[in-house]
Amino acid sequence: MNNFFNSIYTYILHKSNTITIQQANIFTTLFIFIFTILFAYLLITENYHDYERALYSNEKSLDTNISQTIYHADREKKLKTLLIKNTIAIVTLAFILFGIMLGFYKIFNTLLQRDMQAFLDFFKETAHSEQVLNPNVIFFKEFKTMVSYANSMVDTISEKKRDLEELNLKLEDKVKEKTANLQETNANLVKEKELRDNILQAQKEFLRHTIHETNTPLSVILTSIDLLSMNNKKDRHLSKIEAATKNIFNIYDDLSYLVKKDQVEYPRITVDLDLFLKSRIDFFSEVAQLSKLEFVYTSSQSQTFIYFNETKLQRVIDNTLTNAIKYTLANEKIYIGISVMGSFVELSAGSKSKEIKDTDKIFDAYYREEEHIEGFGIGLRLVKSICEEENVKIYVDSSDEKTTFRYRFKMMGE
Repeated sequence: MNNFFNSIYTYILHKSNTITIQQANIFTTLFIFIFTILFAYLLITENYHDYERALYSNEKSLDTNISQTIYHADREKKLKTLLIKNTIAIVTLAFILFGIMLGFYKIFNTLLQRDMQAFLDFFKETAHSEQVLNPNVIFFKEFKTMVSYANSMVDTISEKKRDLEELNLKLEDKVKEKTANLQETNANLVKEKELRDNILQAQKEFLRHTIHETNTPLSVILTSIDLLSMNNKKDRHLSKIEAATKNIFNIYDDLSYLVKKDQVEYPRITVDLDLFLKSRIDFFSEVAQLSKLEFVYTSSQSQTFIYFNETKLQRVIDNTLTNAIKYTLANEKIYIGISVMGSFVELSAGSKSKEIKDTDKIFDAYYREEEHIEGFGIGLRLVKSICEEENVKIYVDSSDEKTTFRYRFKMMGE
């Protein structure tokens, strides 16, 4: 039975979940009225049945005697009068009960609506101001309990709100402080950047003037060495001077390229790689011989043309050759070669040296695997940057037996 009423209750809630209190009042009043009419109807029906039974009993005892007939007629009249009186009494009583029930319902409903309205006004005002609900204005005990919970909720929300406002003020102060610090830091960074730019510009100007002033004495030294070699036999001391001067020339060319590469265009031209490589080998042969080394050059064909800038190509070849001279073991040979591989021409330089532990790091600026070897450590980094700009592939193979650098250029016309 309980499950049945629960099902009806759930169904009504589901179907009338948007009903108003006024609509509920109307429905309830109609229900009480219908119930009252039904109750009166049942009582009247039962009273009428009693009347019929009494009338039937009266007719059954009727005989031909005139006086008896008059008696029964009078009795039937009294029964009918009694039926009417009972019917009126039942109807009157039913409507009196209806009025009493409706009155009590209206009273409690008014109190309920008043409590509900108090809660509605409370939540409406609390959304904009911090106020509590007076429990004395509430009639029902359950609602009074809800008042204590609601007031406690308001107190908690108010406390949290004050905490948030205080936290917000602290955060604003911290933001202002951090902003001021950032502005100060930014101003210092701007000053540091200006100072750094000025220093870099001064360094570039100094380096540019130094390179310009270095070119003339180096050229004089090399020319003087050539003149001395023509008139006198070249001795070991003169060879050392020439080798050192050529090394300085290589460093000079690297620095000159680094200073000018962002301001000067380097146009490509048709270059015979075989002929160009031979000229650079001849230039560094004296340096190799002084280090007790020997260049061995081989080429698969006499002419190999590439479309490249000569200055950039010279930086790649010169740094490869000087690097080989620095790291090749004494009394060994440096094998230089050119080979054609499809649409590419590959330049290789290999010799016996100590194994390179990290073939990737050697192209980093200022990195040297052997610290005792003199140099700035910028040569191979410069080589890598040029190869990246010109789409030249670099391969490095190193072991205890041999270390080889290979550069793969695109052949002209391919």
